[in-house]
Amino acid sequence: MRSLALVRTRPGSDAIDVSDGTAGVATWAGSHKGERAQVRTIVDTLATRKLPARWLSVSITEPVAVPGVFDMMMRPGSPTSFSNFDHLEHSLPKTAAFPDEAVLRTDRKGIVFPQEVIAAHAGISGESRAKELLITPKGVRIVWLLAQADRARYGVFRQAAFGDARLDPTLIEKLLEAASSIRDAINQCERQAA
Repeated sequence: MRSLALVRTRPGSDAIDVSDGTAGVATWAGSHKGERAQVRTIVDTLATRKLPARWLSVSITEPVAVPGVFDMMMRPGSPTSFSNFDHLEHSLPKTAAFPDEAVLRTDRKGIVFPQEVIAAHAGISGESRAKELLITPKGVRIVWLLAQADRARYGVFRQAAFGDARLDPTLIEKLLEAASSIRDAINQCERQAA
């Protein structure tokens, strides 16, 4: 199995570096179990944060049978550099299956998403490092907190140093599996409804 989740940590990985030179962002594209996938790390140094953060964004970039953008942000408190969540105008009521600290938004008023199906396959969103689950007609993305900057170094030198934070192939595989599972469940639900 050739998998992006390995991000060049094992022979046979098809991941290629497609970074565009944006400061603080590294991007790899490849495949995961035959699906197009992308892994990106993002350094977020917005002044509204107590400490800079390094995020891991993992995406399956294959079609999903949803009528618009479904964005679930965990503990939204300040703007982010990796998401358009703050620009989505319509809040969605959420089922009890989602975590209490989750906020749901969409780009179009009055559309319905298979929330029970999404929640049944989005157990990863209940973990403390989970930040965002984005589902669009073009794919599924999960954003995860990799690390926060060293408090002392940032407080004194204003340096966003993340110590020995590394990409863990097991974590990437877990997130890719979760994104793929959500996509498959939504598409299967849509086929059964048709």
